[in-house]
Amino acid sequence: MSLHDLGPVLIANRGEIAIRVARTARALGLETVGVITAADHDPAHPAAHADAVDVAVAVESYLDPAELLRAAAVAGARSVHPGYGFLSENAGFARAVAEAGLTWIGPPPQAIELMGDKAAAKEAAAAAGVPVVPSGDDGGMPVIVKALAGGGGKGMRVVRDASELEAATAAARREAQAAFGDDRVLIERYLERPRHLEIQVFADAHGTCVHLGERECSLQRRHQKVVEEAPSPVVDAALRARMGDAAVLLAKACNYVGAGTVEFIATGDASEFYFLEMNTRLQVEHPVTELVHGVDLVEHQLRVAAGEPLALRQEELVPQGHAIEARLYAEDPAAGFLPATGTVRVYREPTGEGVRVDSGIRVGSDVGTAYDPMLAKVIAHGPDRATALARLDRALATFDLAGVTTNAAFTRALLARDDVRAGEQDTGLLERVLADLAVDPPPDLVAAAMLAAAGTGRPAGPWQRTLAGHGEARVGDGRVTVDDREWAATEVALGDDGIAHIALDGVRRRYAVAVGPDTVWIGRDGHHLEVATERRAHDGAGALSGSLEAPMPGTVLLVHVADGDAVAEGDVLLVLESMKMELSITAPHAGTVAGLDLAPGDRVTLRQPLVAVVAEEEGNA
Repeated sequence: MSLHDLGPVLIANRGEIAIRVARTARALGLETVGVITAADHDPAHPAAHADAVDVAVAVESYLDPAELLRAAAVAGARSVHPGYGFLSENAGFARAVAEAGLTWIGPPPQAIELMGDKAAAKEAAAAAGVPVVPSGDDGGMPVIVKALAGGGGKGMRVVRDASELEAATAAARREAQAAFGDDRVLIERYLERPRHLEIQVFADAHGTCVHLGERECSLQRRHQKVVEEAPSPVVDAALRARMGDAAVLLAKACNYVGAGTVEFIATGDASEFYFLEMNTRLQVEHPVTELVHGVDLVEHQLRVAAGEPLALRQEELVPQGHAIEARLYAEDPAAGFLPATGTVRVYREPTGEGVRVDSGIRVGSDVGTAYDPMLAKVIAHGPDRATALARLDRALATFDLAGVTTNAAFTRALLARDDVRAGEQDTGLLERVLADLAVDPPPDLVAAAMLAAAGTGRPAGPWQRTLAGHGEARVGDGRVTVDDREWAATEVALGDDGIAHIALDGVRRRYAVAVGPDTVWIGRDGHHLEVATERRAHDGAGALSGSLEAPMPGTVLLVHVADGDAVAEGDVLLVLESMKMELSITAPHAGTVAGLDLAPGDRVTLRQPLVAVVAEEEGNA
């Protein structure tokens, strides 16, 4: 088979990874086929990945193998690239692709199956001579409960007290079932303050297997990676060779072909490391490896799938410089990192030497809760770690985006910490320092938003609005007053591209701004704010004292109470699920449940009234 026999290539995914695969396929002269669901299909603003391919086929679900194979048949595809997530590590789908006469651009189904079962993978690693984490069945604490299928922190719980193990296991099973359709879990000893290091491996069908060094992925929240870099600041050439040799041993033991990642958990100095799992696909963080090694991993995936010998030699794979990646998530750090939703109204990617952005959104993209909250990846490369960090910070600060709240400012604060800059990090660091990373939006955002809404610093007469959470704001005579603070407005220049330059108290700043009838979306330096007029009181539960609103959009997973029930402070009333994350809604005080009109499976929007808890004195009033 030749490389061009792979085309057209069906990309069984969406968002930035679908766009990234299509870019390389196109560069190699291969036609591409994309898939798109109803949730991603808006004729006025089609998903960005639909325009990145030559042909897009509508499917019912990205998780339905039959639908994906139907799309391949309709478009005449001859191969399938699964990207990551969705069905990328589904051995059944890989087999179905091959049985349909198509080429699977990934490892053999047997390897996917073996490494996808964490218990079996651990046994295989031990048999291959790779050090493994001790099991947690001896009653010692702490332990970690992990889903046997999948990854990305889904179906994972750390338990420090034996009395919490049963509830944590049940929650992990539910989350694993929702994310992967498999509720099996295993329990292992949990190592305190470890590093998370992973080795990129690549193998061909001719017996060659190499590694492309390590990635440091220790900066995590809720077991989800936030920042990744290559190489690790604590790994030298000798240790890199040891870890790489172990990863290659495992890959060869399971007859691996293609791109894969062997993940290790390590001590603080990384001198001791243990097998964690193997991801049988391309990783989200693969760009940092590409930048320090000067390779295109997707190109090698395609060439190896076509039967070509691997064009990589171990002795030549020495990292050059340093690369760091930050994941841009649609989430609100100020609200406990709950998912953020909205429509992208202003979007302009940062530029500059050594900066790369892999994105799945553009102006008009609707960001909901149906899929993962990652919007884009911002990657910076430089001759050394300090340069890469500086370039990444600048890129995050100049990423013009309005309409959706992101973690950009939070990530900048994280990267500015002395311990992070020194490379002193572990998987628990981010959680421990969350309070130190609280970054309030700068006060000028509201003032600038008011000026943008007014369109000028000098309207004919005072221009006034009552703002939700900000009191009253007035604009007139070259001044803007927000909640008793007054600013001098000396310049208001609004561009048609959503970029505004506004001078307040003599300081001219650049903002990303979108103005609606009752709302202004504004951002600068990684901060995002939605400034809205006061909303009308809601009906139903919203009209009752003690009403509880949805802190995030999502789906009602469980309902534990009914109208008229008496509850105590802290009782769980219902459980919401969004982007595979569960959140319990609890009673703020003792009282009686009222205004509840929800059932499991119901969708709720951000700030939608859910239920009220009426205190006894209120009920008797």
